[in-house]
Amino acid sequence: METNKYKQAFDSHPFNQTDAEVTQEVNQMITDNFDANNNPAVYKTLYSCIDLTTLSSTDTKEKVWKFTEAVNQFEDDHPELDNVAAICVYPNMVQVVKDTLTAHVSVASVAGGFPSSQTFTEIKVAETALALSDGANEIDIVNNLGMFFEEDYPTMCEEISEIKETCRDAKLKVILETGALKTANNIHKASVLAMYSDADFLKTSTGKEYPGASFEAAYVMAKAIKSYYGKT
Repeated sequence: METNKYKQAFDSHPFNQTDAEVTQEVNQMITDNFDANNNPAVYKTLYSCIDLTTLSSTDTKEKVWKFTEAVNQFEDDHPELDNVAAICVYPNMVQVVKDTLTAHVSVASVAGGFPSSQTFTEIKVAETALALSDGANEIDIVNNLGMFFEEDYPTMCEEISEIKETCRDAKLKVILETGALKTANNIHKASVLAMYSDADFLKTSTGKEYPGASFEAAYVMAKAIKSYYGKT
């Protein structure tokens, strides 16, 4: 029954392109549309979508404080531009951001055993709850790649759903780690499963271990989002 449930999800959002076909279409889109989008208005929009991030083993409270102050100062220095979308830090640094932040941007926290996602669901839920209680209003988790490759979709999806339930009104952003998924078909499947598990956002990668974002990955994710949106 569970297997049928996820097969039905994939069947509802079919993806039939090969990796080579995706690359060809992406290259054609860039050729056809680059000049039209190479302008200040587009770059301003892109800037306002950035999650400005510090996720280093050497992060200190002082470093995160200065990092946040730079975002505060940006609004005074560049009133003609929208600020970044969010500041993203480790859970134990959320309170520093919350206490320092005066700019109108979101406070995002990685959680759930970032970046590997290899820990107990109970730990992921607790870490999420603690980050939220300290002031985060967005949570970034990494999809469990081990469960995905074993096709243990029920456990993987239930985990995402449980974390989303913990988030309540806060946004849950699921990082697919597209560089590890490698193929367009895998990226599309992971996108569909994350959305069926109530993810609010999809993200490509952590940038920590595997290759990061690619045009092809973004294209495949956008195709999945468009299909899901059209049917819901």
